[in-house]
Amino acid sequence: MGWIWTLGGTCFGYRDGDKLWDHEGHHVGTFQGDEVYSLDGRYLGEIKENLLIINQSKQARWRAMFTPYAKRAGRSKHGDYAV
Repeated sequence: MGWIWTLGGTCFGYRDGDKLWDHEGHHVGTFQGDEVYSLDGRYLGEIKENLLIINQSKQARWRAMFTPYAKRAGRSKHGDYAV
């Protein structure tokens, strides 16, 4: 499980298996390979070297919607402990 950042240097969240969680513990997306899709099925981006990037040519992609998992305890971006 590693942190995922935007190109602008903002912490987006972390990956746990095929799930994407924000740092507050919300299930915000699912992975299909390196591509990430939101709860409503929209393409969010893809992961390259722990960065969430958007491939402009893929922005029209959609996948099936899904129900998010329950909220988890938040995680600190500065260590492996809950906030």
